[in-house]
Amino acid sequence: MAKILIYNQDTNRMETFYRNENDSMPYNTNGTLRVREFRGSSKSNILWTDKRTMQAWNSQRYIYGAPINVGFAFKRPYEGGHGNQSQHYAGTAFDVGQGLTNAQRTVLRNSAINSRLWSYVEPVSLSPTWVHFDKRFGTPACSTGGYPLLKRGSRGNYVCIAQDDLNTLGYRTGGLDGVFGEQTYNAVRRYQTAKGLVSDGIIGCNTWRSLQENVVGTGKTSTTID
Repeated sequence: MAKILIYNQDTNRMETFYRNENDSMPYNTNGTLRVREFRGSSKSNILWTDKRTMQAWNSQRYIYGAPINVGFAFKRPYEGGHGNQSQHYAGTAFDVGQGLTNAQRTVLRNSAINSRLWSYVEPVSLSPTWVHFDKRFGTPACSTGGYPLLKRGSRGNYVCIAQDDLNTLGYRTGGLDGVFGEQTYNAVRRYQTAKGLVSDGIIGCNTWRSLQENVVGTGKTSTTID
């Protein structure tokens, strides 16, 4: 049984669902994306994503008109396996088509590009044996890209990443709920002070880089919420 946190952009609310591994993901239609497929190799009891990513998947699956094998989707930062500000940690990315021929992957990649459903479709030069597409959102905090700036009042799956990082590093946020409240703000300030960053309680470029560099791939700790 997985606890799944969904950011609903239509209401600016975090929603919580409980699903078995063979159940469809929340907001998935026609059973085209099971919890176990979205989970991939993650061992986490908690997963997160957002409503628009699920809706984009529904539309992509309809346009493509055939099953899409998911090799990798969700991972928590402490599990690693992807770049420091990968959209897989936000639950907005899919690596698919690993079992297809090159010609079949070209058809799938072109389908994803032409659908205009995704914020980013990786070029074949970067992913020659799979197809990557993701539904990232928000203005990146760093000029080179990555996650959006977060502050008190922010909500969403990117807040889940920040809370997960902070708790794993021992800076308790009072929960893992995707809501940037007072306890998360205080945890950010404590972390910034400890790392010699500007202690403003805002997760901008430098704080994101520091958090992810200190957490990605390091494993679960005694203060990780799961």
